[in-house]
Amino acid sequence: MKKSKILIGVAMIAVAGFFTIAADHIDAPAIAGGSSDITDIYGFQAQDTDNIVFVANVQGLMSPANTSTAVFDENVLYEFNIDNNSDAIEDLVIQAIARDGKMYFFGPTAPSQAGLNSTIVSTAEINSVDITEYGSNAIVETNNGMRFFAGPRDDPFFMDFVRYTQIVTPGDDDGDGMEEGAFLPAGTGDGFASDTFAGTNVLSIVVELPKDMVGSGDSVNIWVESKRKQ
Repeated sequence: MKKSKILIGVAMIAVAGFFTIAADHIDAPAIAGGSSDITDIYGFQAQDTDNIVFVANVQGLMSPANTSTAVFDENVLYEFNIDNNSDAIEDLVIQAIARDGKMYFFGPTAPSQAGLNSTIVSTAEINSVDITEYGSNAIVETNNGMRFFAGPRDDPFFMDFVRYTQIVTPGDDDGDGMEEGAFLPAGTGDGFASDTFAGTNVLSIVVELPKDMVGSGDSVNIWVESKRKQ
């Protein structure tokens, strides 16, 4: 594979034992609607409390009809970057790239180089999983204490975008640029929030691995990049 250049999308979270998310649903103009768009990343403790789970969701706001034909772009490298010494530079990477109906995973391993350009670390341990088809039971592969999944899933992110727009739109009476009121509680019916993303899907890349594979200490920082082959 050629060296991949030009950072297409980035999302970042800090994991410190709590469920944490970062969200971006096609609001970056350069990548809106593209196969490189990262919608969310998640990091949380696994059911096995010695493990941690990393999730990257891409290609958001897909209808069920569009999901049935959606595929991972084989020219895009998805990279989980792990900073385990708080210097904001990746110490480890987990790379994922699709080929012929499978998602191949490399790492965790030290990157070939830090920064915006990446090459696949071919010396890293390689794992793969068949990409689950829409409407099928999840295919999960396990190897050396790690578990892997790739495929379509319902978008778990909840947001009442209409209410958000009402709050941030200028034009209220006191001149502070904020619509009077607050976010509504979750629920159904009048007076409750409405999930703008209900019924839409994403493509998910999931890695579960032992915590000691990502380093020691109280926390790690992770961010996800999607990089298109040039």
